[in-house]
Amino acid sequence: MLDLPARPAPATGRLALTYRQLAHACPALTFSLMDGDPANDASAGGAPAGGREWIPADRLASAVGRLVDAEAARIRDRHGLAPRPHVAASRLLHHHLWTASLLISGVWYLEGRIPLLPAGRLWTDAATGDFALRPGDWAPGDEAALRDAVAAHVGPVLAAFQPLVRRGPRALWGMATDDLLSGLWYLGRMLGEEDRAVATATALLPAGARPWTGPANFRREHGGWTRTRQGCCLYYAVDPANPCATCPRRA
Repeated sequence: MLDLPARPAPATGRLALTYRQLAHACPALTFSLMDGDPANDASAGGAPAGGREWIPADRLASAVGRLVDAEAARIRDRHGLAPRPHVAASRLLHHHLWTASLLISGVWYLEGRIPLLPAGRLWTDAATGDFALRPGDWAPGDEAALRDAVAAHVGPVLAAFQPLVRRGPRALWGMATDDLLSGLWYLGRMLGEEDRAVATATALLPAGARPWTGPANFRREHGGWTRTRQGCCLYYAVDPANPCATCPRRA
């Protein structure tokens, strides 16, 4: 769901329109879209206004402890249990990876162009975990270029979270792989073109595309598409009765 301030400066350009299309198609993707010109935003450093504390992606490592504490509080409110610290960290990392990946890959899926999303143009609300972005430029690119663009963004996120999630580099990149694939798959389902999305995701992550830990390994089961995640987002630890359909614990 696209969340816009009460009186936003209008986000202009075809990229901004594509982000609006992406938000409309994906109710689970929540972000605020800011004006593309930082000079039009009066808040310090060009961050979103509104009295909330926004953490830029390039300063995530210094704030990750507070962000995880806020995620733990949200889990307590939603599920009535106090998660272990590495569970809260894993849940928040999954949210970051899925959202950031889809903000890049979704535009590419819709338009065949890769948005340039420097870390200084993406923020996280310290209290809610919501995202805001300021669109910049974009350029055509193939699967390899998209993989590189997403990896450049999520690599520092993995490094910031690694001390808290108790996982090694390969397991972390497995999570990133799962979330890149699942974002495209979700978008395709929301657009009513799941077969195309599965084919696109499969071509995007073949075996051996480092640092990704693919391949996608989609398969038909009970008349529909599924896959087994390479890693675990630990949702089962906060909602044991409703594990993810792609959870490796089901395999």
